[in-house]
Amino acid sequence: MIGYVECEFRIFETSSLKEKRAVLQRTMSRLKQKFNVSVSEIDYQDMWQRTKIAIVTVSSTQFSAERELENCLRFLDSFPEWERLDTIYEWL
Repeated sequence: MIGYVECEFRIFETSSLKEKRAVLQRTMSRLKQKFNVSVSEIDYQDMWQRTKIAIVTVSSTQFSAERELENCLRFLDSFPEWERLDTIYEWL
């Protein structure tokens, strides 16, 4: 089972693309290290206060894939630098 989630975030207290990328790199690398997922920014690369990232995991059951993605989202929500605006799940 492949689990896929898209998350849109608003990033606070950034005033340039350089600051945005620093926040993204820090959080995405920590997410990859902590969980068994792939993650990438997929939209809003030229906007410094918004981003959309995709997280993908592969598991033997939908339940375990969903649990892994939920843990990732809780982890991302723990960062005070941003706020999650939208979330879309897909299962393959």
